[in-house]
Amino acid sequence: MITSYVILGVLLLFLLVSSLKSFGINQEYQRGVLFRLGRLGVTKGPGWYWLIPFVDRVVRVDMRTITYQLETQETITRDGVAVRVNAVLWFRADSAVHVVTSVEKWMSATVQAAETALRDAIGQSELDQMLKDRISINKRMQELLREASLKWGVEVDSVEIKDVDIPEQMQRAIAKEAEAIREKRARIIRAEGEQEAATKLSQAADTISASPGALELRRLQTLTEIGVEHNSTIIAMLPVELVHAARKIAGMPAIDE
Repeated sequence: MITSYVILGVLLLFLLVSSLKSFGINQEYQRGVLFRLGRLGVTKGPGWYWLIPFVDRVVRVDMRTITYQLETQETITRDGVAVRVNAVLWFRADSAVHVVTSVEKWMSATVQAAETALRDAIGQSELDQMLKDRISINKRMQELLREASLKWGVEVDSVEIKDVDIPEQMQRAIAKEAEAIREKRARIIRAEGEQEAATKLSQAADTISASPGALELRRLQTLTEIGVEHNSTIIAMLPVELVHAARKIAGMPAIDE
């Protein structure tokens, strides 16, 4: 009698465990890939589902976007500069069936492919392009990565370079180049300013020479300015004609105005 109760209790426990294993619940962001006796079945969406005990098996796949920081890669640019680069990768499972049946450990495979694409993109780019035009390099990396990830049912949303570490000697060379460029621009701007000033002065001289009274007015204006700024200074100015007459009387050559 006791043996019968024990057997009955074991059977009830077995049925309870089997019934619990027969039901599953997926969150809104999860999909369940069903395998029935090893063969691919219907994908289970969000909500609850029922399984045949010991016959069906479900592999859950998270469909949310995953953010992963790639490890720092040491590589050489196309112009032979050794750099250390790291990047950030955003990817997600686009097809739950493919990420389960096409590749083992799809997350790890995507990360490895991204690191390879990062090294390839850096190797095809020059240092100046890396420092000034990262958008095109990011686009190239995404194109290289998409070729492999689409076969696995993985969608790469974005991959972007985060940090670029170059040798200290190269940093000094870049700083010197930037300083030389700024000095060049400063000299060009200064020369252009002097050229414009000379043109304006030449035009002013032509205008004054065309009007005899303009020069005298300019002298009076100069005296006014000197009197305001240096009111303790006394300046006596003689007309230019008087100076020319005195030089002629003394037998000295005349001076140009």
